[in-house]
Amino acid sequence: MSLRTESTLRVVAPITVGLIVLGIWQFLVSVVGVSDYLLPSPASIVEEFIAYWPSIVQATLITGTNALVGLVFGSILGIALAALAARWKVIDRMSAPVVAALAVVPIVALAPVLNSMFGADSQFGRQAIAGIASFVPVFLNTLRGFRQTTPVHRDLMKAYAANSSQVLRTLTLPTARPFILTGIRIASSLAVISALVAEYFGGPRGGLGALISTSAASSAYARAWAYVVASIVLGLIFYLATLGLERLVQRGRPAGVAR
Repeated sequence: MSLRTESTLRVVAPITVGLIVLGIWQFLVSVVGVSDYLLPSPASIVEEFIAYWPSIVQATLITGTNALVGLVFGSILGIALAALAARWKVIDRMSAPVVAALAVVPIVALAPVLNSMFGADSQFGRQAIAGIASFVPVFLNTLRGFRQTTPVHRDLMKAYAANSSQVLRTLTLPTARPFILTGIRIASSLAVISALVAEYFGGPRGGLGALISTSAASSAYARAWAYVVASIVLGLIFYLATLGLERLVQRGRPAGVAR
């Protein structure tokens, strides 16, 4: 298979599958008679999407901002703590139980607590939840990457009388770079999901999660699905953006080669 044919199939195949799924979906609603309560038709969802486009854009910006703030700060904190944990074993042992606890903390329990702590008009609680969700995969992947340096490379840096910052900049970070980027890519989807879930439990109105909940509660199921579609698009944007960043940074820079 030629490279051009393979690239074409990567685009055509998912589009074809999506059209088939939409066709079956519309058939079930229009012909079989599945109730809108269970499954609104794609046509009605598109109508609601167009009709509430301004509201969808505004809600997407709110949720996207919360997810982005959480992703950025969670990633920075995860990389920084992983660097310290890789450098000093005592920090590694102290941080291990904390990271394990954060990895299993339920968002549905934490969201109302943070929303109550920071007030009904603050978005900080949602951003904090997105940050916590982003921190864990970034920390774990980064720490694993920092531990990939071989003893012979570390001994060589010592022979050159390199200090800790020079070792980090020229050896450890280049080696860990693929792991860091993978952690950020995983965290991007988690940040969006966490921000959406946090919007279900109080705080300022207007985000996608809050509008999905409000629409479903008022039996506007097609409208709720329109907001769900916007949420899916937002998650894809975050994922593709981090994937593009990963490919851009990795282009022409093989992992494990210090510069």
